[in-house]
Amino acid sequence: MPEFLVDEAIEDYAYLQTSAEPPLLQELIDQTNLNMGWPQKLSGRLVGRTLKLLSAMVRPKQALEIGMFTGYSALSIAEGMPDDGRLVCCETNPRAIEFAQGFFDRSEHGHKIEVIFGRALETIEKLDMALDFTFIDADKRNYLNYYERVKEMTRPGGLIVLDNVLWSGKVLQPESEIDDILVETNRRIAADPDVENVFLTLRDGLNVVRKKD
Repeated sequence: MPEFLVDEAIEDYAYLQTSAEPPLLQELIDQTNLNMGWPQKLSGRLVGRTLKLLSAMVRPKQALEIGMFTGYSALSIAEGMPDDGRLVCCETNPRAIEFAQGFFDRSEHGHKIEVIFGRALETIEKLDMALDFTFIDADKRNYLNYYERVKEMTRPGGLIVLDNVLWSGKVLQPESEIDDILVETNRRIAADPDVENVFLTLRDGLNVVRKKD
């Protein structure tokens, strides 16, 4: 599968015509590339600014992120939240948590973020939250499980955003169990009468889902 699903020149143009992230997030990108394995897991400007914009529109008081990595998407979401908002982030990589926390401590939005180490499905079951906004970007094998559980916890009008839903284009010709799970997740969302969604061909695919009132 190609590295760029959209023509690389078009992708670069879209990047340049999108509002830049704050300097702290630019530094986070640089340090992730220098010090962390799999830096391509970082969501980047196009997805990050989309998350910030959606968050600023919803103004979520209670939000959830499943799969934090080094904190770029968490800080993007938190940037759009009110000052008394709470964003719970689920992450299983201790090194990524330590790295991200260093940036949270330096950000004016870091106080909104609470990181919980452990398997996300187990963490979610312990949360007593009516969710306004959720970003799902963790292990793809559990995507459908994440979506179904989070939907139950989401208030009417709340948003659920799923990343990597194109899976480098593998959803068109699924060959593995994970490919099949993503295909089924996308199909289930599109057919779900409780929600409305738009499937964006942004980076590796972004599914933006709104729970109906």
